[in-house]
Amino acid sequence: MAEHTETVPEALAGERIDRVVAMITAESRSWVAAQIAAGRVTRNGEVVSSRSGKVGADDVLTFPVAEVANLNLEPDSSVPIDVVYEDEHVIVINKPPGLIVHPGSGNPDGTLVNGLLAAYPSIIDVGQPERPGIVHRLDKGTSGLLAVALTAEAYDGLVVQMRNHSAARRYRALVSGRLRADQGLIDAPIGRSNRDPSRMTVLPSGREARTTYTVAERFEQPVAASDVVCDLDTGRTHQIRVHLRSIGHPVLGDTQYGNGTVLEGLDRPFLHAWQLQFTHPVTGESVAATAELPADLAAVLASMS
Repeated sequence: MAEHTETVPEALAGERIDRVVAMITAESRSWVAAQIAAGRVTRNGEVVSSRSGKVGADDVLTFPVAEVANLNLEPDSSVPIDVVYEDEHVIVINKPPGLIVHPGSGNPDGTLVNGLLAAYPSIIDVGQPERPGIVHRLDKGTSGLLAVALTAEAYDGLVVQMRNHSAARRYRALVSGRLRADQGLIDAPIGRSNRDPSRMTVLPSGREARTTYTVAERFEQPVAASDVVCDLDTGRTHQIRVHLRSIGHPVLGDTQYGNGTVLEGLDRPFLHAWQLQFTHPVTGESVAATAELPADLAAVLASMS
């Protein structure tokens, strides 16, 4: 593993050291705890002995990070960037389905990050080296709104809002079957499946996860389905897809977590990041954006009755 050094911003002063390192590395707090126990985390040059110690503004932390190999972070102007909000610190984009957010194993280029580097080259030094500017993600098959930091100050502030769940993220989903309740809360911890590490699942030992849903409409034809609006109270990997599957109503078109129901014209999960609202990390003003359903999902919804 490589060693990374980070200076604690004012916005994270007073937070537990394990939580801060988990935020920066996007690793679990149990993983961070193991690194602390092994003496691999230092604060201002001294080995950290307690995971619950509080950090101060301008503390200098060092910790291990997984080395990212063979990533191509070359600019690519052919990647579509649909900007719905922009200022000198932050942009909000409407991500098309099929676009991967950042390079990774098996996807070294052609990602949103490559497109962002072509349009906003200065983000190369913002945030984590392998995913500059990225403060939250959408799955490849999910369309919709994504905030991107253009400056280090904006990055620090947005990361805090995403981690403490003060940013409001609302999704549209079409799920299999007719939900009985008009609204509900799914409060179930999510962790990585022991049988298939590529999948997430509800696990008693997982990280806390809460999704609130409201049924907008129910359908009988061509399949029984419900149009639901989902609000993320937390932001776990594949959270909405896993939670809706856990209550017996998986997202239609989802080949990974679905129940096999086929709907003509739907070749990806019917999941769209519809609305995004957050406090501007520099000005303090409220930023709100809406992205209506893209043509493929709108056509599917219009075919329901």
